[in-house]
Amino acid sequence: MGFVLPVLAKLPVKPYHFGTRLPMATVVLENLVKAYPDKNGRGSTVVHGINLEVKEREFMVLVGPSGCGKSTTLRMIAGLEEITSGQVSIDGRVVNLLPPKDRDIAMVFQNYALYPHMSVYENMAFGLKLRKLPRAEIDARVREAATMLGLENYLDRRPKALSGGQRQRVAVGRAIVRKPKVFLFDEPLSNLDAKMRVTTRAEISKLHASLGATMIYVTHDQVEAMTMGDRICVMKDGRIMQVDEPMTIYNHPANLFVAGFIGSPPMNFLHGAIRREGVRLVFLENNGKGQPVKIVLNAALSEKAATRVDQPVILGLRPESILTATPADSVASLRIEVAEPMGAETFLSLTSGAHSMIARVNPNHRFALDQPFAASFDLEHAHLFDPSTEQAL
Repeated sequence: MGFVLPVLAKLPVKPYHFGTRLPMATVVLENLVKAYPDKNGRGSTVVHGINLEVKEREFMVLVGPSGCGKSTTLRMIAGLEEITSGQVSIDGRVVNLLPPKDRDIAMVFQNYALYPHMSVYENMAFGLKLRKLPRAEIDARVREAATMLGLENYLDRRPKALSGGQRQRVAVGRAIVRKPKVFLFDEPLSNLDAKMRVTTRAEISKLHASLGATMIYVTHDQVEAMTMGDRICVMKDGRIMQVDEPMTIYNHPANLFVAGFIGSPPMNFLHGAIRREGVRLVFLENNGKGQPVKIVLNAALSEKAATRVDQPVILGLRPESILTATPADSVASLRIEVAEPMGAETFLSLTSGAHSMIARVNPNHRFALDQPFAASFDLEHAHLFDPSTEQAL
């Protein structure tokens, strides 16, 4: 039958407060595997024995390209996917065989999953009604969550009368009122436009700061991962590539995949070899189409490359590490293929003849297509990778 707002408004409501902290828990994944059988019996494995610990009150982001296993991992934590092997523990309790309703989690989906025939109030209250909580407590929880999310003036509206961002906040509010130990977010901003994504991700970050709850958030957008996560778990092909704080991953990627995936625009990669010139080591680009880029390595890179003389390596340079230089100070002469003014910065697509690169430069400079570009490089933030293992040196 649902809830009738005018009646509830007259109920004597005992003040209910979330306080600054909700119940919280660690989440531990041990050798977690997910495989789907096929008619030939071989099947396909989409999650390969991953191990991960999400700490109390932590905002952990699982990020990676489509098909990397991040959503499947989240659904195994939630109990929506059967675990092939390994185990999931929440607050020290193995939950592999528990149904989702008994795991003390709340999940926010990409498509909102709101009941269209119910009001905002009724959508947020529905789960609490099923748990048979007192009506006064339900009312207090819903109204406090609505105030936190700026929905107090929309409680009598139905989802079709809300914007996408407002619908997503209703879905978040429905999760908050349950007071779960763990919040799970499965790409909740994918259906929003660019401006609304920025606003809503800030709201979710502020919500985490105020609730202090354990949150696991899945996204394919590395900008969301960098701006929201306390730590980031980068995944590829059902395996964890690196887990660390956002700026540690950005500044110290463990391998080529992480280096190329985290960062916008992505890191530039130059294939070449280490050569010795007297007492110094240099990186010499593989370039059969023009003058190879030759970069004298600094002390830190020379130490990493000391055992790689005359061996192939990959040099990684962030766009901001390619600098505009005077011809007298330039290390390489490149050529501009495309200039993209972005307002606060300009992105230049450059070529050495063999490699394409993107540079982030001062927007006050004017650039013409196909003109030479005198470049120098900030080697303090450069990286060397082994081309066979793809691991950072």
